Amino acid sequence: MADLQSQIDELWERSDLSAGDGDALAIVGEAVELLDRGEARVAELDSSGGVVVHEWLKRAILLLFRLSAMETTELGPFEYADKIPLKHGYAAAGVRVVPGASARWGAHLERGVILMPSYVNIGARVGANTMVDTWATVGSCAQIGANVHLSGGVGIGGVLEPPQAAPVIIGDECMIGSRCMIVEGARVGAGSVVGAGVLLSPSIPVYDTETGEEISRGVIPSWCVAVSGTRPRKFPGGEFGMACVLIIRRLTEGERHDKGRLNDILRQHGVLT
Repeated sequence: MADLQSQIDELWERSDLSAGDGDALAIVGEAVELLDRGEARVAELDSSGGVVVHEWLKRAILLLFRLSAMETTELGPFEYADKIPLKHGYAAAGVRVVPGASARWGAHLERGVILMPSYVNIGARVGANTMVDTWATVGSCAQIGANVHLSGGVGIGGVLEPPQAAPVIIGDECMIGSRCMIVEGARVGAGSVVGAGVLLSPSIPVYDTETGEEISRGVIPSWCVAVSGTRPRKFPGGEFGMACVLIIRRLTEGERHDKGRLNDILRQHGVLT
């Protein structure tokens, strides 16, 4: 893999590449195939919880767009024009894909994943037994853990450029409520429940309602219940509420999510998943 990485880095420095360069496309395709099969991943957490980005794999994806020509694909009555083919082989991979769902080649779906009518972009990884519910989207290079539920309409942002930028990472055992938007490399720790409509980005502060302290920007800790909130901010025209995220409950690590109990907690704060 080190040799392949060096070849990708060499291609990245070239300015003469164009669509139709078969030799370069073969090298890039080998790297993207590693992502597709799950033998490599764009990003992961290290032992201290920091994000490690494998920049050369992002470069391979960006090179793929540069080297690929537009092609027309017909599926029944539908026609598509794109540079990247769709993913195949779902039955053999143990993945359930409902009509209306699609994933691009270069995305990896682990066994037991369920795609309702939804979309998973290139470079993304979706963990075992995770459900991507109706009209949810998993952006390029996002890393979604195992046993996660991305509820209807959830938007997981893609972070492809610059290559060194960390993508969105959702830990194992999470529940992400309907219409949440988690973007620009924001993170949700393992086991957390995020109430409907939460907006999370690196500029959004996260507060602990027990202490009133700001505990992070763009990161929801593991094993907690988080909901949308506002914080006052003064402007020349008056005082307005700016978006924030509130931690309203801490969960026991490893605790199984009881949907009824979680809804009771959220109802106390006027939020449903």
